[in-house]
Amino acid sequence: MRSEAAVRPTLPTLLMLSAATLGLSCGSARAQTMSADEAAALRAEIASLKAQLQRMEQKLEAAVAAPPPVATSAPVPAEPAPAPAATEISWKGSPQLSSDGRTFKAKGRIQADAGYVTHPNGLSDRGLGYAAEMRRIRLGGEGSLSKAFGYKLELELSDNAVDLVDTFVTWKNGPWHLALGNQNQFQALDELTGDTTGSTMERAAFTDAFNFERRLGLSAQYEKADWLLQAGLFADDIDALANSADGPDGGDENNSYGVDGRVVYAPKLGRTQLHLGASAHWRDLKRLSEAGTRYAQRPYLHTSNSRLIGTGVLDVRDEAHYGVEAAFVRGPLHGAAEAHWLESDLAIGPTPRFFGGYAELGYFFTGETRGYGGGIFERTKTARPLGAGGFGALQASLRYDYLDMNDRGVVGGRQDAWIAALIWQPIDYLRFNLNHGWLSYGDAVPLANGDRSYRVRTTGARMELDF
Repeated sequence: MRSEAAVRPTLPTLLMLSAATLGLSCGSARAQTMSADEAAALRAEIASLKAQLQRMEQKLEAAVAAPPPVATSAPVPAEPAPAPAATEISWKGSPQLSSDGRTFKAKGRIQADAGYVTHPNGLSDRGLGYAAEMRRIRLGGEGSLSKAFGYKLELELSDNAVDLVDTFVTWKNGPWHLALGNQNQFQALDELTGDTTGSTMERAAFTDAFNFERRLGLSAQYEKADWLLQAGLFADDIDALANSADGPDGGDENNSYGVDGRVVYAPKLGRTQLHLGASAHWRDLKRLSEAGTRYAQRPYLHTSNSRLIGTGVLDVRDEAHYGVEAAFVRGPLHGAAEAHWLESDLAIGPTPRFFGGYAELGYFFTGETRGYGGGIFERTKTARPLGAGGFGALQASLRYDYLDMNDRGVVGGRQDAWIAALIWQPIDYLRFNLNHGWLSYGDAVPLANGDRSYRVRTTGARMELDF
């Protein structure tokens, strides 16, 4: 369809039509008197005039259609400023915010326990029997300030006190990872694995008896392919660094220090994830040795505050301990084993060597595979959550746990324990843990008749929410 502009008459067109009409009229009027040659010349002149008028009309239309020229001296308008980066929200147990390379994720943990420890005949101990507690309440957050710098801050209510747990700043560059703050010292696989991802309610007996804890320090790790190397220089735990720990005579008992290292080789062989590791640690207690050190252990459950085995208070100048680790994951089957030795250099007398270790096997009846990464066991993802067409994840494990604190004149006692655990995870981030233990003691707290070898049984249950 032709546009309105294409059919609208223009001034050149009207002139051309008027001239043509006038020429035709004149030609008709003179046709009777002019010769044929004169008429032909007049027609040619009219045709030439019409062609000129058509060219003029085409130039005029082109000039009207073209945009007006931009003056070269006029300023070029600036480009609009980019819009601020949008904040993205994702869900990883709790909302995770990310914007312009920065992230933040709230973290929390709730663990409520109930437990029962049998009374050996002839032992009067109010710390045994039934008890319930809020095992842990933890709140905090973690995130990144840029691609290289990150942070983590967590506060925990446990044993009716508020403590700093993981609280540090991190720096990452390729395979390198640095952390500065309150953190673990790469002691052992079972210690480094989170308490909400472990295969039993409590960790191996040696981790508590040998006083494993977080400490303030600087750590570095290098992870590439199947290898993980970790090392750090550490001061003391947060409580020892506080002025309230100085005692009545003061002294600022915060000058202890130690070095720690761990190496892990974790190849993947077909469907099997392997884990082989070793760690070594040394610590000079400095003025803390004046207060003395004791190594002791509960009857498995944390709901009991009793220590049925333990050394007396020892004047320990420095500690050296080392351990080996092995683990595997293959489909729903998983297993782990560790051995750990602690040598305590006493101010007077020989250096005793204590030993602890465990071995376990576990299985997911619902087909899940136990999570693993970064040299530790991680969270397991539920394959078929409850309420979404499934039952959740059901895991069972059996552990043998051994601890011996008798050596070179120091009698701290021995423990043999079998721990059976059944863990139901209906949905991700929520677990229900049921444990039963059979514990045999030697050189333990004596009964009324003086007997120091006896048995106890424990039953514990835990609800745990972790995000």
